[in-house]
Amino acid sequence: MQVDKRVVFYVLAMAAVLIYGTVGTYVLGNSGNFNVKITSVNEALYFTVVTISTVGYGDITPITSLGRDFVIVLIISGLSIFLSAVTVLSGEFLSSRVEKLYSGLSNVDRKRMHRHIVLIGFDSTNELVAQRLKSQKRNFIVISGDKPTVDALRKKGYPAFVEDYTSKAELEKFNLAKATDIVIDLRDSSKTIYVVLVVKKLAKNAKISVVASNAEAESHLADLEVGSIINPVTIAADMLTKTLDRDQDSAAHKER
Repeated sequence: MQVDKRVVFYVLAMAAVLIYGTVGTYVLGNSGNFNVKITSVNEALYFTVVTISTVGYGDITPITSLGRDFVIVLIISGLSIFLSAVTVLSGEFLSSRVEKLYSGLSNVDRKRMHRHIVLIGFDSTNELVAQRLKSQKRNFIVISGDKPTVDALRKKGYPAFVEDYTSKAELEKFNLAKATDIVIDLRDSSKTIYVVLVVKKLAKNAKISVVASNAEAESHLADLEVGSIINPVTIAADMLTKTLDRDQDSAAHKER
């Protein structure tokens, strides 16, 4: 799972508060601003943690205006960042738990896993294929590694799942051995080849179609002996060339 930027921010912010509190306490505590002289970083860190957590044992207290001002800033900044961090981090934890439940296979989903069509990846070709399969009420599923994509598809009624499609163990959940067709449409050529190798081990009887992003990928995929390789660019170029040839022949015929 991709780490939320907010989580990184709050982790760094909490670290910054601890550093500020520890350094400040050590410097001020060593120069007589507290009721006891603080002579170690460990004591300074202890006071910082106790202060931010509002435990307040009272064994170390500020006795000067400078010391009290420092503690006020430490409490305000520490509490605000700590509470915000707890909210965000707990939210991330719950979100990951919900995602696992959300992307899991229900009994209804499992019934789909027989003579089904599997779309791995959701680039432009599989997007159009999924639309047509849905309109035809065909038995198919979509597997993507991108959660926002899957969330959007599920809202539209698509049987979509968030999984690591490079993992054999993850793909085994979708009963590829009983699939009739598998279409792989990924932008990353090297990842495409790896997924093809994994899928071929799991789905020996299914027809495997692969979308090639370029001529080089098409050449490498040809060595893997998949059912069919589709290069949209090549297909478009072939169709356009035939159209141009017909137009040229038609123009030549008129000139005669």
